[in-house]
Amino acid sequence: MDITGIELRRIAMPLVTPFRTSFGVESTRDVLLVRVVTADAEGWAECGAMSEPRYCSQYTDGAQDVLRRFLIPALPRGAVDAEAVGRAVRPFTGHRLAKSALETAVLDAQLRTTGESFASFFGAERDRVACGVSVGIADSVPELLDAVAGYVADGYVRIKLKIEPGWDVEPVRAVRERFGDGLALQVDANAAYTLADARHLARLDDFDLQLIEQPLSHDDLVQHAALARQLRTPLCLDESIESAADAAAAIQLGSCRVINIKPGRVGGYLEARRIHDLARAHGVAVWCGGMLETGIGRAANVAFAALPGCTLPGDTSASDRYFAADLTEPFVLEEGHLAVPQGPGLGVDPLPEVLEAVTVSREWITR
Repeated sequence: MDITGIELRRIAMPLVTPFRTSFGVESTRDVLLVRVVTADAEGWAECGAMSEPRYCSQYTDGAQDVLRRFLIPALPRGAVDAEAVGRAVRPFTGHRLAKSALETAVLDAQLRTTGESFASFFGAERDRVACGVSVGIADSVPELLDAVAGYVADGYVRIKLKIEPGWDVEPVRAVRERFGDGLALQVDANAAYTLADARHLARLDDFDLQLIEQPLSHDDLVQHAALARQLRTPLCLDESIESAADAAAAIQLGSCRVINIKPGRVGGYLEARRIHDLARAHGVAVWCGGMLETGIGRAANVAFAALPGCTLPGDTSASDRYFAADLTEPFVLEEGHLAVPQGPGLGVDPLPEVLEAVTVSREWITR
């Protein structure tokens, strides 16, 4: 597959409500889209980087810069496929979100050329996936309860609460008491605690949570293993897992019993599949996380979430959870599930009128 050019397009997608976590508040998604053009097809992807380096060291301006200056020029001349992208960008340290966007756009074009869907390519076993929703930190417990009630009424089969010091035990208690033991409930700390908080975090054991996600620093598997021994609730790792090698180390150390696989965070869907296979072989549950994606990124995530090892509902929420108008035809929740796209590649395309309305800038790089 010969690439004739690559477009880097920035869009601004307003969120229906501000999304607050332990590392900040986001009101508008500053999204970098990558479009790969070949003689036979074009492929799309979005970069999961945020405007500021808070979730991780990467950020949107930096992702665009490293794509322009290093990653795209590194692609070999002539025929290129997704595996070749991985080999070409491997010498550059880090920047996994940017690498993922480039690899995914090439893979989308590749599969559109052959007529194969993401779901088929990766071995998905379901045509729809159960969906959870991530609920940001609220200004008050009553406000949180109202938000959760709305998502439960919408049909989401799992609720994940963002927590931080000072906003943890009591909000979780309130949600459990209001909605009962039948609600599948998780919490996500985004690395807001330290091992000194172990006794306090153990209080969450009383609420029959599915998991506690990423309570400690992203770069400390050892302390996560120590914390795991002090809790009954399974630990799930997110930011700590950037590769299959990280997943292997975490499993060997006993740092987690669950892994949240965000394909962008680990450098792309090919590496995400390797983590999926490794975890499944070791009896570790995995699920597909999200980065407030538009329909472009959501399509790939929904396909990945249909893999056999993804046994827990992911953060693959419906389009209207985040956007009044999605970039693609909206993903609509039906009985707590989203349909897996079946068309070639991602199986979705940007809506031209929406794309133009939200575009901030574009850059064309000729090959």
